[in-house]
Amino acid sequence: MRFICVLGVSFLIPHSADPKEIEKLLDNEDREGFYIRFIKPIRPLNPVRWSLSVSGLCEKPQNFSLASLRKISATTQVSRMKCVESWSSKAKWAGFRPKALFDIVKPAPNARHLYFYSADDYYEYISLEELLNPRVLFAYDMNDRPLAPEYGGPLRLLMPSKYGYKSVKTITRLEFREQGGTGYWSKYGYSKDATIQPGTDHALDLKDYKRITKPGEPEY
Repeated sequence: MRFICVLGVSFLIPHSADPKEIEKLLDNEDREGFYIRFIKPIRPLNPVRWSLSVSGLCEKPQNFSLASLRKISATTQVSRMKCVESWSSKAKWAGFRPKALFDIVKPAPNARHLYFYSADDYYEYISLEELLNPRVLFAYDMNDRPLAPEYGGPLRLLMPSKYGYKSVKTITRLEFREQGGTGYWSKYGYSKDATIQPGTDHALDLKDYKRITKPGEPEY
């Protein structure tokens, strides 16, 4: 054991303490190139111990490890995540389409919505119909590397035509339900639909301001 003194207060520190074990909490940060957003600070999730629970109105509810999700038919896309705060950034994402997951767990005929739960207590409802859009992706890689915790790793959703609060990060659980509801930000007055609207956007990756001229996924 050893003592350290900080601002006149002494702390007892075990000799075995490893500085690498002192993890930085994930929190909001205006990082150059791609801002980081959480609703509260959380510890990074360990991708080896992490699992995705899928339950509710489906024939085959189960838990998936990250390794098992990587065995699902994979695809890549380049898409821009646009935040309702009027900034955006583009990246190359890799993962699997929601339909590939649905084919495994088999949603019940009366399942109409999927409820997303996140590690930071964020939650969102999304209809299965919207999730079957060909540009929607469950992502576990970003720019050819495993998705970093600060950007939603081990697994996040990407909905390029919607504001970022629909692209749920740090997903831990999915639940199929018949009825929809109100997502975390929608209860504060944000649009439930969340389709990106025309307006000015600060494209962080381009270090420029762009004009979105029509609803939906930005074209730059």
